[in-house]
Amino acid sequence: MHKPKVSIVTTTYNDKESLKKTIFQIRQQDYDNLEYIIVDGGSTDGTPEVIEKAKEEFGERLSWISEPDKGIYDALNKGFRLASGDILGCCFDQFAGPDVISKMVNAILREGTDGVHGDLCYMEGERVVRRWHQGQGKIRYGWMPGHPTLYLRREVYEQFGYYKTDYRISADYEFMIRILKDGQVKLSYLPEVLIYMAHGGTSTHSLGAYLAGLKEGHRALKENGVRAAWFTDMCRTLRVLAQFVKKE
Repeated sequence: MHKPKVSIVTTTYNDKESLKKTIFQIRQQDYDNLEYIIVDGGSTDGTPEVIEKAKEEFGERLSWISEPDKGIYDALNKGFRLASGDILGCCFDQFAGPDVISKMVNAILREGTDGVHGDLCYMEGERVVRRWHQGQGKIRYGWMPGHPTLYLRREVYEQFGYYKTDYRISADYEFMIRILKDGQVKLSYLPEVLIYMAHGGTSTHSLGAYLAGLKEGHRALKENGVRAAWFTDMCRTLRVLAQFVKKE
């Protein structure tokens, strides 16, 4: 059986210590048909030297560029366009174990789906702030996959395109609405924690950022023709709030 190539994209800018940690745990994955792409925004803190050192170990499996970009979504688009893999995903955080990529690929192959996602934990240092139980659902009712856990066949990007860079906070949400709203893209779900994510991302680090993210999310729903977008906004907010009170 053909073993699909997995392309993992990491974007970075003047954050070499975090990049070192990401490179280390990518290296720990036991899946052997793996391509790693690093998109650097033109760092001046020694990041290129860190990447060059990593390339000594990864060899041809690692590709990278270093140049200014228009933000994280522009950088991710660059990485996905460089990717040669059959399955594409991104990584800025910590995998829950060395077999996460293997589990995700096996789920896609076993179920014949277009991609895979699972649960994630938000972390502050070594402490779990909350666990996000993703489950399966419909965009219309406020459900969405955890973006850091989402790996997709490259055909999904070829059919639906990449991230829209005029979204400052919620381009990942807009992308997920676009691919999932009509049920064309089928996802496998792994009911286990796949990613440990640093708490305080672009859309969650403050109330203002969260509200700005909701505003962009509403726009994304309307642009993608989801009827009664306010209803989806309400369902999505309730789902988020429920995660804060959910018991382990």
